Amino acid sequence: MAKDDDRTNEPEEAGKWGTAGKSSGKNNKNGKGKESKTDRRIDKVLQLAADRIDTIDSSASVPERLARAAKSSELLSAVWSLPPAQRLMFHHGMQVTDVEGDSTPGFDGNKEDAEKFISISSSEIARYQRLMYANGVKGSTRRLLIVLQGMDASGKGGIVRHVFSQGDPMGIHYHGFGKPAAEELDHDFLWRVKRELPKPGWIAVFDRSHYEDVVMPHVYGTYPEDVWRARYDQINDFERELAASGCAILKIFLVVSQEEQKKHFLGRLDDPTKFWKFDISDLEARDRWDEYMAAWQEVFEKTSTAAAPWYLVPADNRWYSRAVVSELLRTTLKNMNMTWPPLEPEVDPDEVRRRLA
Repeated sequence: MAKDDDRTNEPEEAGKWGTAGKSSGKNNKNGKGKESKTDRRIDKVLQLAADRIDTIDSSASVPERLARAAKSSELLSAVWSLPPAQRLMFHHGMQVTDVEGDSTPGFDGNKEDAEKFISISSSEIARYQRLMYANGVKGSTRRLLIVLQGMDASGKGGIVRHVFSQGDPMGIHYHGFGKPAAEELDHDFLWRVKRELPKPGWIAVFDRSHYEDVVMPHVYGTYPEDVWRARYDQINDFERELAASGCAILKIFLVVSQEEQKKHFLGRLDDPTKFWKFDISDLEARDRWDEYMAAWQEVFEKTSTAAAPWYLVPADNRWYSRAVVSELLRTTLKNMNMTWPPLEPEVDPDEVRRRLA
């Protein structure tokens, strides 16, 4: 079972929700804002990062290319006043209800800046994804699980489409978890989750997850309290073992405001191409908003651990939440410090060339 000291610790003051995060959101609500020295600095950083990335493949040696890629990624991270991995990580004492959905903590740019950042970052995500996939083919156990949670209309689907826009479908597994089917109910609640875990070298993206099996009974009372509460320890054990086996875990909760959710719901009713997205149960969940927030607060407090921390990401501004996830994903892959697998010992390049001549 998870020990208390496995839980994520409280960060320094700069990582807390405060004036910087709130004012940033107000200034950039619609991705617009006055030009400033900070904005111009972002332009320069993004351009410099893009220029450096363009020169990576011209390097003579593979180690040099990887070193240049790492430095370019670090430069790209400089657009953040404080890395999202620090600023948005859940710490005990943080309240999800204090997170303002329209804030953009750590990012002082606008929508255009964010979209440019995502485009550049996505190219590097694709590079690291290929690297991890190649290592998986050769026996590495490194892999990545991304858990996306949030209230309806928080932007989970858009995250997947935009962040992985330049990724290779071979190596990415997406799965959305809905209400358990009859077969799934015949097994332990983690059974269906384990079936969708990433293979070595792969990235798996969960749209909702095993956390629904705690939140839903908490809100609706579908299971006895002692049953669903026991799942906290089961989840912590499961995720700790998963991390120990070589799987990195990113758990992201997209915080959308009720007003922003209302706007998206109405938009779905006004657009025939989005009718399929709306379900009357969405309103039932909205009516229980406070109960959901209380349930999720407990989830964060019980299951945000060193091996698998939670990140609470403001999501009213889609461009901001997508930029955050892109940053978290790219830096997680970069920090695996992978290298390209060498030729097998029995392969003699000169002999192969002779046979192909």
